[in-house]
Amino acid sequence: MSSVAPESASPNLRLTHAQYETVVSHCFDGFPDEACGLLAGPLVPGAVAGTGEVTAAYPCLNADKSARTYTVDSRDYLRAVRDAESRGDEIIGVWHSHTHTDAYPSPTDVRQAVDPAWLYVIVSLRDQEPVLRAYRIRNGEIAEVAVALQRG
Repeated sequence: MSSVAPESASPNLRLTHAQYETVVSHCFDGFPDEACGLLAGPLVPGAVAGTGEVTAAYPCLNADKSARTYTVDSRDYLRAVRDAESRGDEIIGVWHSHTHTDAYPSPTDVRQAVDPAWLYVIVSLRDQEPVLRAYRIRNGEIAEVAVALQRG
């Protein structure tokens, strides 16, 4: 199995094995371009952050069609938001692949971090095995979040 992040920031990102496979498979499918998608889950009542639990993973089109940048296709974004809200959830994060670099936010990733409550998941395809890591990016500060794979 691929590497996941060590614990450092809270709450943890909690993915099922099936969601993990959806994310990583979509990244391979997008190669050689970066692939991207959205994550849905519950928010903490009265807080600005999610619980870390992922209830749905939505593969999206990279509108940039680029090996260096990504933009979630607006139609895919709207579809994911509508589906998440229909189930009482919110978009809690985004994932994308790094095709030739580490699973760590680039300066572009930090500049484009749109929501301080979101989790930012990066899958590196640089090595033989993919590496999935997650972060919170707030005011330009990067904090790694542990990734827990759950049954279900």
